[in-house]
Amino acid sequence: MLQNLYAQLRNLLRGLVALRKIPPGLEGVEPVPKEKPKVNIGEVIRSYRGQRGLSQGDIERRTGLLRCYLSRVENGHTVPSLETLAKIAEAMEISLADFFPGAETPRDRDTQKMLGELSEDEIRFLSEIKKYSTTLSDGDKRLVLAMIRKMATVIPPPPRKAVQRRSAY
Repeated sequence: MLQNLYAQLRNLLRGLVALRKIPPGLEGVEPVPKEKPKVNIGEVIRSYRGQRGLSQGDIERRTGLLRCYLSRVENGHTVPSLETLAKIAEAMEISLADFFPGAETPRDRDTQKMLGELSEDEIRFLSEIKKYSTTLSDGDKRLVLAMIRKMATVIPPPPRKAVQRRSAY
């Protein structure tokens, strides 16, 4: 019985080896070389993570991805799926498109221009609003905006200090 099982296994392995052979008619055709990616996604992730002051442990807690996996991605040993990239982007509060240069739209460029005109405090304030606004209903968002408009007309803004502006990319 063991010999019969051994023979079946050997035949199965032979079949698998045969499947890996070059199909007839394609013997002389050169395989298409794989194009080297233009973006090292691991370096991009590490850069964004560093800019935001996040550790791999922070990303691990926010995504459920293991720290050792994140290390392998950042060091170029593993390429994450788009689904995994989306998790990482969400954990860092950036767009998935931010990982890919040249993927920006005119709207993205306008947003970058507007952000360049804001102070660090204003950007931090808007980031806080964004963080909490995801849990608000549309009606609650309208209410918050109405309150901000009302507060802006009733209370004069304090005089602005000369603030160093962020430069646009």
